[in-house]
Amino acid sequence: MIRRVLVTGGAGFIGSAVCRRLVAQGWHVVCLDKLTYAGNRESLRDVEAAPNFRFVHADIADTETVLRLLRDEQLQGIMHLAAESHVDRSIDSPAAFVETNVLGTVRLLDAALAHWRTLPARARESFRFHHVSTDEVFGDLPFDSGVFTEATPYAPSSPYSASKAASDHFVRAWHETYGLPVVLSNCSNNYGPYHFPEKLIPLTILNALEGRRLPVYGRGANVRDWLFVEDHAEALEAILTRGKVAETYLIGGRAERTNLNVVETICDLLDMRAPLSGGAPRRSLVEFVADRPGHDRRYAIDPSKTETALGWRSRETFESGLAHTIDWYLANRWWWEPIRASSYAGERLGKVA
Repeated sequence: MIRRVLVTGGAGFIGSAVCRRLVAQGWHVVCLDKLTYAGNRESLRDVEAAPNFRFVHADIADTETVLRLLRDEQLQGIMHLAAESHVDRSIDSPAAFVETNVLGTVRLLDAALAHWRTLPARARESFRFHHVSTDEVFGDLPFDSGVFTEATPYAPSSPYSASKAASDHFVRAWHETYGLPVVLSNCSNNYGPYHFPEKLIPLTILNALEGRRLPVYGRGANVRDWLFVEDHAEALEAILTRGKVAETYLIGGRAERTNLNVVETICDLLDMRAPLSGGAPRRSLVEFVADRPGHDRRYAIDPSKTETALGWRSRETFESGLAHTIDWYLANRWWWEPIRASSYAGERLGKVA
């Protein structure tokens, strides 16, 4: 059974949730992260000193370093989460997404394959390369019908989703061509503690807390399926340890909400917890702005395969998870205030998530 794993992008939002979960359960976790703008070692504070945790500052494209780690640490699997992931950034700088998400994944696959080929037969059989992807590779859905399944054709709309679609295909190709044992997962939008504050939910929470404007694309009608990050981490563990080789598993929260509904719900919850001076409702801060290019209408995932085959279910409802998330941001200024005070602040605070 896999109990020694390399987590790439482990200082990021989802990756740090995975690291915290696995370390708490006694896994030996090696976290590899390049520490770009969204990687934050403070998100690993709870596990940094644990004897079964090691942090390595490196790039997934550094095949030699990755291969040395796999061999020296006797790792039994890879959970690959390292990625550029913000759609707006991909529109501004698509080449960076190709470099990290496509070329970086290929070089990581090369290291994994070289390591796997040297393992004894039993270890080769149990080894897994788990590629963590997004529902955005499927494009979008009509507002009133349809869901994504494992059989949905790929139709990416943005440079970000195109780069993730390409990396998905390379992972499958390394299995078909070289025999590397892989599993893949595609997940809906995550939210929760330690979420870098340029994405919709944390940006809205912090801007609303500070009484800043809350820009919303179009009329806020775009729909997303939301999943609490700790539920996602639990699903990823199940897929890595019990998923079938070469299979894809979709992970979703069965919690579709329009962007406007998400923003207004955050406003109402914050009004109850931390009213603005003068008592003005935070919904008055909402400001509709021009839509972004290629903005997908709706994402909706059918997680039935993952639920049935692996026995996984999301534990948090959208309402309970969002309340927990807001309470975490209110109680953990030490984590997000330095980010807001950095050069990132001037660049991103007024932009739409």
